[in-house]
Amino acid sequence: MKIAYLVNQYPKVSHSFIRREIASLEACGVTVVRFSLRSCAAELVDEADKLEQEKTRFVLEIGIVGLLLSLLRVFLTRPVRFLRVLWLTLKIGWGSDRGVVNHLAYLAEACVLLGWFSEVDITQVHAHFGTNSTTVAMLCHLLGGPPYSFTVHGPEEFDKCQTLALEEKIKWAAFVVAISSYGKSQLYRWCDHQQWSKIHVIRCGVDKMFLTEDYTPIPEQPRLVCVGRLSEQKGHLLLIEAAGQLAAEGLQFKLVFVGDGPLRSQIEAQMARLGLQDHIEITGWASGNEVQEQILAARAMVQPSFAEGLPVVIMESLALGRPVISTYVAGIPELVDPGTCGWLVPAGSVEALTAAMRAVLLSPVEVLEQMGKVGAERVVRQHDVAVEASKLAVLFRSEINQSLPGQFVVNAPLPGANSASIPLTRNS
Repeated sequence: MKIAYLVNQYPKVSHSFIRREIASLEACGVTVVRFSLRSCAAELVDEADKLEQEKTRFVLEIGIVGLLLSLLRVFLTRPVRFLRVLWLTLKIGWGSDRGVVNHLAYLAEACVLLGWFSEVDITQVHAHFGTNSTTVAMLCHLLGGPPYSFTVHGPEEFDKCQTLALEEKIKWAAFVVAISSYGKSQLYRWCDHQQWSKIHVIRCGVDKMFLTEDYTPIPEQPRLVCVGRLSEQKGHLLLIEAAGQLAAEGLQFKLVFVGDGPLRSQIEAQMARLGLQDHIEITGWASGNEVQEQILAARAMVQPSFAEGLPVVIMESLALGRPVISTYVAGIPELVDPGTCGWLVPAGSVEALTAAMRAVLLSPVEVLEQMGKVGAERVVRQHDVAVEASKLAVLFRSEINQSLPGQFVVNAPLPGANSASIPLTRNS
């Protein structure tokens, strides 16, 4: 069994959970070959990511000539199948927010991967995120390539189910993975009931670096940490407002933002406006070890997101014995139990966020340590990457054992045309 992992950008600073999943699958005896549509090598800071970069093959590195030659080769060798998949590509492209041109590019990428997968004898493709990587995996499969599965994280897939053609992707997939029960429920909303049985919950996880780490006592210093990409949906601007209120009360504290992103200039401007330069620090992108050090140096981790799937950094913080402040969003309440291992506040409420941060800063260390202990136990039970990856390995083996030659049917008429289902046999 040889599984191809396909991601739009891999490795990436924020995708350490994929790297951990791959490593755990390999420990289960699964051979994994890494593919990515594009590279973001310039952003990498973690040595483990840099090693993954060397193991990954990037589709767009072949250039536009290579893409066009791959398209031509597939058209000449399997014209009937190619034209029918082209119709599906156009249908999806017209209904998307990315447009037809981008989807024709995805078709070209699928043609490239069709050849690459054949070269290395790929058994099944697994994509992360139900966006363009899964589109490419689906088109490659319908061109005659290996079956595919994919993991949906959210929130983007749930926000754009129709423009991403999520129902179509679920229909053709061997199986689909949601990272939380909430995510599973959202997939149920967007596919036929007959497809529900192929949707499974397999949670993202943390590895032994977090699960077996010697306990580090919570510091007395009034320090909080927020880890993640600096973007609107993470709630950073409201977090700064809350910090401003705490500073106005005369509380002494340090809030550290670990990460970078498009919102950084706005965050820095708001910090200056509120006079918070002595209270807030932005580290920029950090390696896994540096993130761990920042979490351990804090009394709690704050993640006031408006939209999420289930942030891995919450698992990491709880695993390290640090309680979490977050929001009642998506899968977060499945892990963070308010009053037991952290605080949950309504998303968008500065007042509730301020109160939770104040509680952390004023709580005795003994109280925080008990909450962190409970959180660590929850992570061990629910988010051990070795356990979760073994479930995924079972799914791969089960689907591969059941795979039999058959017939594909693409219900992909051109817009405005009257047509029935279009059969695609494996010999088309």
